[in-house]
Amino acid sequence: MTNETDKKLTFNERLMSIDRRWVFLVLAIFVVVPLILGFSVKPVVSDEVRAIYDFVENLEPGQNLLVAIDYDPNALAELHPMAFAIMEQALAKRLKLVTLTLSQNGAGMAEQAVKAVVDSVKMYHGYTPEYGKDYVFLGYRPYFALVILGMGQNFRIPFPKDYYSTPLDSMPIMAKIQNYDQIAGVIDITGSNVADAWIAYGNGRYGVKVALGLTGVSASDYYPFYQSKQIIGLMGGMKGAAEYEFLCKNPGPATEAMGVQTFAHIVIIGFIVIGNIGYFLDKREKAKRKKEM
Repeated sequence: MTNETDKKLTFNERLMSIDRRWVFLVLAIFVVVPLILGFSVKPVVSDEVRAIYDFVENLEPGQNLLVAIDYDPNALAELHPMAFAIMEQALAKRLKLVTLTLSQNGAGMAEQAVKAVVDSVKMYHGYTPEYGKDYVFLGYRPYFALVILGMGQNFRIPFPKDYYSTPLDSMPIMAKIQNYDQIAGVIDITGSNVADAWIAYGNGRYGVKVALGLTGVSASDYYPFYQSKQIIGLMGGMKGAAEYEFLCKNPGPATEAMGVQTFAHIVIIGFIVIGNIGYFLDKREKAKRKKEM
């Protein structure tokens, strides 16, 4: 029955009705092959990503940088590379790194990320950051808008203790930090509307410099804030992370994923083109038949 139906299809109709299983199969092949061959693509660095890199790079050793790991594990694959690259850059430059999360499902994941970065700094930069002195993880607090506003007055209001229940005043890194006046900048990595709160309350209310690392699907919503200079930089999705890894000369998962993503996009564009060719050929053929009638 299926074969009889197929025989009735014209060439144009076949182009427009390719079985989706073939689409998935071709896509899978073009994803797996670059992974096996180790195909890589050199990223072209955008101004908004370079702005974040230059900002961190131009800070003096000893200055405080806050990195907010505000995402859940479901965005880990896309946003972890950004967090890793930025935190490693900061610690390698001997900046004082303050980390926290405003994502209720992100505390355990963020703690692991911070520990992994510290291990990487020890291994590749010959420097052993000391917890409480060179970096700190404050953990999670609910109601992110209130937390951001609270830190503008005093970090001890929302975070009297860190993630490990250590009082903030007992740690050298926090002894000189009262509020955002002692923070050189905030880099918020998120896939949610926490970014809005950092812009409105962190930058708008207290004037702290804010940069964003975002999922690819949400990045376009925040370009107006970059153009109006309400944020100092913006990283979007896996490509943004790959650009940052390239600037840091620290290739990681995002760089490896660029080859796969490039081929996947080519395949998807190819099928879109095929579908459109079929549509316009079919449209022209129907118009021709109508004219003959």
